[in-house]
Amino acid sequence: MQAAPWHDLFVAIAGAAAALTGLLFVAVSINLSQILSFRSLPTRAAETLSLLVGLLLVSVFVLVPGQPRAALGGEILALGLVLAGVLLTRRLRLPRGKEDPATWTVTPIVVITAGTVPMIIAGISLLAGAGGGLYWLVAEVVLALAGAIVNAWILLVEIVR
Repeated sequence: MQAAPWHDLFVAIAGAAAALTGLLFVAVSINLSQILSFRSLPTRAAETLSLLVGLLLVSVFVLVPGQPRAALGGEILALGLVLAGVLLTRRLRLPRGKEDPATWTVTPIVVITAGTVPMIIAGISLLAGAGGGLYWLVAEVVLALAGAIVNAWILLVEIVR
């Protein structure tokens, strides 16, 4: 599978991820004291930033000209595994307050999983030379962007309710 036909899509993805990263920094800077008053929200902000950086890195990997399919697959797989491993480990080790609703744990885990598993599958698929390849990254992008938007909304608007 050649990455060249995907060029314009991944340029757009890089731009969208960069714009949302800016929104995240605005949300955090505006509501920093409120975010720091909740045990899990700084972690949620870091998770969101990590997913957006992951989208930027995936875009860079795909945009490297003439890169062999196996190299691209390895890069995408490694990035997906590192993101999933680090983010899920941090999230699961985060102590949960007795009064915290279950959604404060479940929602971030769903966002992390949705924002990394398709990347892992894409990497494996590219390495295997079958199974959809870069098409898995479409699901990755949609799910990671949706999760980042939800988290940015929580950090910008919901926190002040």
